[in-house]
Amino acid sequence: MGAARFEEVREALKDVIDPELGINIVDLGLIYDLGWDDENNALIIHMTLTSAGCPLTDVLEEQTGIALDGVVDAFRINWVWMPPWGIEKITPDGREMMSALGFTI
Repeated sequence: MGAARFEEVREALKDVIDPELGINIVDLGLIYDLGWDDENNALIIHMTLTSAGCPLTDVLEEQTGIALDGVVDAFRINWVWMPPWGIEKITPDGREMMSALGFTI
């Protein structure tokens, strides 16, 4: 996937909001990698959650489909648990958003 396409997808994914924290999944650092499956002509999203027991995967998958509508024809989320998510993965913008919500990082 080229740099422009990567950035287009990344920006679209900022519309996917973690329901528990109210911050987008990109700035929370939940997206570990974006790739392209040439065989199936689909975006592959390597993504984690703040905790492995999070029951909201269906909500995030639905939001992802809405956010990527018109951006890609197909996608698949590859749920990744290693390495586990940690606050060090939050972007500077995500830290500002968290701070605005009263979280101390």
